[in-house]
Parts: sequence; C-alpha cells; structure tokens
Amino acid sequence: MDDLIRHPLAHARIERGWSQPELARQIRQAALQRRLRSGVDRARIWIWENNRATPDDYSQMLLADVFEIAQSLVAVLGWPHWLPGRDNSIPLGPHSTVPALREVLRASMDRRTFVAFSSAALVGLAQQWATTEPQPLAAALDGKPVDAELVDLLEATGNKLTGLVTEQRRHTRTLLDAHLTTVTDIIEGHNYTEPVGRRLHILAARMSTTVGWHRFDQGKHAAAGRFWHGALHSAHASGDRDLGAGIMSDLAYQATWLKDPTTAAEILENAVARTRHPTARSLLHLRLARAQAALGEAHACHRSLATAEQELSMSAGEPPAWCLWMSHADLLVDSGQCLRDLGQPERGHQLIGEGVKLLPDARKKTSAVFLSYDAASLLQAGQVDQAAATAHESLLLAQQIGAPRCVALIRDMLPGFAKHAGAERVDELLELARTG
Repeated sequence: MDDLIRHPLAHARIERGWSQPELARQIRQAALQRRLRSGVDRARIWIWENNRATPDDYSQMLLADVFEIAQSLVAVLGWPHWLPGRDNSIPLGPHSTVPALREVLRASMDRRTFVAFSSAALVGLAQQWATTEPQPLAAALDGKPVDAELVDLLEATGNKLTGLVTEQRRHTRTLLDAHLTTVTDIIEGHNYTEPVGRRLHILAARMSTTVGWHRFDQGKHAAAGRFWHGALHSAHASGDRDLGAGIMSDLAYQATWLKDPTTAAEILENAVARTRHPTARSLLHLRLARAQAALGEAHACHRSLATAEQELSMSAGEPPAWCLWMSHADLLVDSGQCLRDLGQPERGHQLIGEGVKLLPDARKKTSAVFLSYDAASLLQAGQVDQAAATAHESLLLAQQIGAPRCVALIRDMLPGFAKHAGAERVDELLELARTG
C-alpha cells in the first residue's frame, strides 16, 4: 500500500509527477533563473515533507517560483499554507447533499491526509448556511418508495454505531463508513416521501458528524473537516437548523483547536443566529467564548460565558441529540479554560477542578480531556507536582480508552514538565509518556 501523503509539499510534488530528486532539481533550476544558487537535494525535500524542518525564506521563494505561486501569498499565508492543495467547499443547494457525502467517503480512502478547507471557504459556508433556507426534499417516486420500516432499521443501526463508547469506536470505522455509504446510496435514489427523506438526511448528518469526531480524535483534521462538511449539507437539506448549527460549532471547535480562533468566532456568530434550543445556544456561546478568550477579547468572552450559563439554565424539554451531553460540568471546565487563556490560571484551575468532579463516569474521554486542562492550569500556576499527577492520570486514562487526541494534549505539555525532571511525579509522567 502506498504511504499516506501527509504534507502539502508532497501532494503538490506528486500532483505534478515529480520525485523528490526532481523537485530538488526544479528548485536549483529556479535559483539559476534568478542568477542565484541552491544546495537543495532529495534529503532536504524529505526533511521538509516529514516536518523535520521548515524551509528558510530563500528556499520558500524558490519553491514559490517552482509552483508558480505569487510571492506575496508566501508572506501572508506562511508555511505550508501557501502551497497548492487547499480545498473549497461545495456550495449548499437542493442537490448538494449527495456530492458532499460522496466526496467525504472518497476522501476517507484518500492518501492526502492534510488537504483541508481554507478559512475563507469555511466562513463562506457558514454565512451561506445562515442566510439560505433549505428547499423541500424532492422525491422522484418512480418506483416503490423506500418505506419507513427500512429507515427504522437504518436509524437503529446508525444510533447503535454512533452511541458506542470510545473504547469500542476504534473497531467500528469500517462499519460506520459502510453504513453511511448505504444511507447515501438511498438518498441518491430520490425514491422516498418527504418525511422519509428528512429522516434519511438527518441520519446521514448524524453519522457523518460522528465519523468526523472519530477522525478529529485521531488527529486527522482534514478528514474530520470533510465529514462535517458533508454532514452540514445533509442537515441543511433536512431543514434541521439546530443540527446544522451543531455541525458548524464542531467546525469552529476544530478551528480553535488548530489555533485559528478568528475563523471559529466567525463561524459561531453565524451559527448562533439560527439556533433555536437553549441548550444548543448555550454550547455555541460557550465555544464562542473559547475562541474569544484565545483572541484575548476579555469583555466579549465574559459576555458569551454569561449568555451560555443563562441559556443552559433556561433549557426545557430534551435537547437535540448532538448536545444532549452538555452540562454544568462542561460550562465550568470551558469557563476555566477561558480564564486561563485570559491570564487567570488560579481561578481557571478552580473552575476546571469543579467541573471535573461533576462529570459522569461514562464520559471517560471527556474526563481525560478535562484532566489535561486541569494539569495545564496547575503547571501554569507553578504547582508542578500536582500538575504532573493530574497529567499522569489523564494520560493513563487516554491510553486505556484509545483517545489519541487526549494523549497529544499531554505530550504537548511534556517540554514544560521536562524542565522539572528529577521530581518524583514528573519522572513518573515522563516515563509513562515514553513507554505508553
């Protein structure tokens, strides 16, 4: 099997049919055309494509020449974002669901693990979603239509697969993809009544959302974004505004995670404008607060946190399935994270600790994430021993349940702990990270 293409430089090179030595030759030739010289060789290309080093400004100038990219974009976008390979989203429309889902199902088998939507594409999609009303689901009904009994079976199977705990999800990727393919095939047939069509589109949206979170937890962010993109098209076609807002909030959460809070805030401001249920609005305002905290917008952040708390207290009746888990524990922990980002680590640690205590045992992955937040807060406050013990607990739990995203959170903190090597709890954490 071919190796995964994990870097846009490799993608741009392979798209042009170039080997690593050939790309190196192209760079040297570009230097000669500028009456300059370059010593780039195959080994240097390999280092760049494997994230072992970043090309210096001179080499990026020559790479831009090779790929015919304007030099102004190199400076504005930065490495590696100016390279070819960023995707644009499919516009929302009455027949956009199947193309969007087909694209993501193809992408799940694609070797290009990095190709993601640009920030402009995501914000544009969010604006379109907020301003475009879904059209009635068309049904050809040129044969015997899909009956509700079959949809009952598909929903039951889909709900079972999407409801599995983290430990079990590792074994169901193929099943989820196959089930989503089946539902997409039926949607493409257009042979159903409007109520049945709505159920099929909602099912596809929920399944694609779940698969997106699986990819996100594995650190496969481009794939996660594609699944959420397909889910948004399906939710929009169904007319379920709250479900669509939830999917947009997932895209925003990912943007914040990837250090792009500006995009996250723009997406969420569009999403919250069309969200109906108080619990859904609470979650969106909470995620907006996280983005605003990352941007250093203290006043806006506190306003969003207050709104999130107010909305959560107003909730009546069962919330939408995608935010059924939203609780006061989540509000406390994310509020604590916001305060940490705004320079209040001690108060942030207090809130995070309170939230962790309230979290149900069933939410192990969330517990691991929350504990990592607590560890970061403690480390920031200078409480190294307690931070190391908390990080150890988080890492052990994440390794047990198979949650790579949680493991990555702790590994990102290790350089900070390494400064305190020799302390018993710190050494225990470093050893677990080394051998786990």
